[in-house]
Amino acid sequence: MRKLENQELERLDIQTFKKYPKNPLVLIMDDVRSLNNVGSAFRTADAFLLEKIYLCGITGSPPHREINKTALGSTESVSWEYVEDVISLIQNISRQGYKIVVVEQTDSSVMLMDFSPDTENSYALVFGNEVFGVNQDLLPMADHCVEIPQYGTKHSLNISVSIGIVVWSMLEKMNKLP
Repeated sequence: MRKLENQELERLDIQTFKKYPKNPLVLIMDDVRSLNNVGSAFRTADAFLLEKIYLCGITGSPPHREINKTALGSTESVSWEYVEDVISLIQNISRQGYKIVVVEQTDSSVMLMDFSPDTENSYALVFGNEVFGVNQDLLPMADHCVEIPQYGTKHSLNISVSIGIVVWSMLEKMNKLP
C-alpha cells in the first residue's frame, strides 16, 4: 500500500469545478465566530460539490488569512455570498424551493440517521453559532430540524465536524455520492 500523489487524485481545476454540476445542498452559516470553522466549511463544500455557502451575521468572509488557513484555496472554487440578515435569506431561499434543515438540538428534532431527505428536493442546511447554536427565531422557519446523536459528556460537536457529518449523511441518503 502507498499514498497517492496529488496528481493521481484527478481533482478538478477551479474553472472545471465552477462549471461542474453541483449537489443540491447549500450551507447557511449564521453568526459563526471562528474563521477556521468558516474555512473548514469551504473545504467541505468543495469536497462534496455543494452549490453555495451563505455567510450571515457576524460570520467572517473571504478574503481573510484565518479563513484561508483552513480553506486551502476553496474560497476560489466554492460559490459564496455574505447576507447580513439570515431571516430574509431563509425566507428568500425557501421561496426558491429549498427545504430548510436546521441542525440543532430541539424538543422536536429528528436524529440524523432517522432523517430521510427527498432525492428530488434541494436543501439549505443551517448551522449556528459555536456557543449559542441556531438562533431561536429561525426554528419556526425550518422544514426539518435534525441533530447528530452524541453519547459522551459534551453537548455538542465542533461546527466543522457537524457540517462534514450532516453533508455526508444527506448526500449518501440522496444517492449523490459516486
